[in-house]
Amino acid sequence: MDPTRLRVFRAVVQSGSINGAATRLGYTPSAISQHVSALQRETGLVLVERRGRGIQPTAAGIAVAERATRVLDQLTDLEHLADDLRAGRSGVLRIGAFMSANRVWMPRVVAGVVDDFPDLRIELSLAELRGDRPVELDLDVFIAEAVRGDRDPAVADGSADGYDVEHLRTEDYLAVLPAGHPLVGRERVELNELRDADWIDNDIARGPCREILITACRARGFAPRFRVQASDYPSSFDYVAAGVGVTVVPRLGAHLLPAGVTAVPIADAEVRRRIMLRVARSARTNPAVRRATELLRAAAVLPAAAPHALA
Repeated sequence: MDPTRLRVFRAVVQSGSINGAATRLGYTPSAISQHVSALQRETGLVLVERRGRGIQPTAAGIAVAERATRVLDQLTDLEHLADDLRAGRSGVLRIGAFMSANRVWMPRVVAGVVDDFPDLRIELSLAELRGDRPVELDLDVFIAEAVRGDRDPAVADGSADGYDVEHLRTEDYLAVLPAGHPLVGRERVELNELRDADWIDNDIARGPCREILITACRARGFAPRFRVQASDYPSSFDYVAAGVGVTVVPRLGAHLLPAGVTAVPIADAEVRRRIMLRVARSARTNPAVRRATELLRAAAVLPAAAPHALA
């Protein structure tokens, strides 16, 4: 049924006449009559009947008018919801991120978004592997599969599968060393200098960040001797602080290092990871999505925390 005809018919019933509805809606009486006749054809019901020089709604007409009021109220609510969603005032913003981006970037990004859109609900999906995330994300911060050269960050820019993809940042890796380690105090270390060390594995998901590191070690003719399997970066730092071994993490992962460890940059140029952002093209015009994208770009260009030792 045409909502306009429902609205016209409701006005006829509420005002009690064709002329009253015409005055109320700014239509001509002829246009009102045409809408009522069309609605009767659509429903197959007699909605009004002649009474003298006027009309009167039938029992069926009264029932249709009452239900039409509920339907039209719901349509109005839907229109208001659409207005809010276009303006980013309500709804859900779905963001995917890997763990270190969630720890370092997402608190500031989420705080900025909720300041501007206080009625917005934000759902975060945390996973190291892109395949583990829901496909309906509005924004997704992820690690590219590999870094193959200095100019490579631009290669993955573009679009795919309904998403626009852009490069956010390429960063180096850091060796996290226990106090007293011979390499503490160096400006940089070569990956080869860690070949005989005991390592703490820090990525139980076996994601792309770990693969970049393992591939670089393999190219130098060795495999890390993992003494402990830790589930994440912060846990691996605790084992390093206890003197169990060393670990290697991307720079963003060396956040809030505990006492008793030092982070030293890895000199090898190919031991880097490329951080990418996917934005659903269907959500590009959403103000909340635009704001979150701006905040992520700003976070990505902030200087990374300098490697340091904590006593």
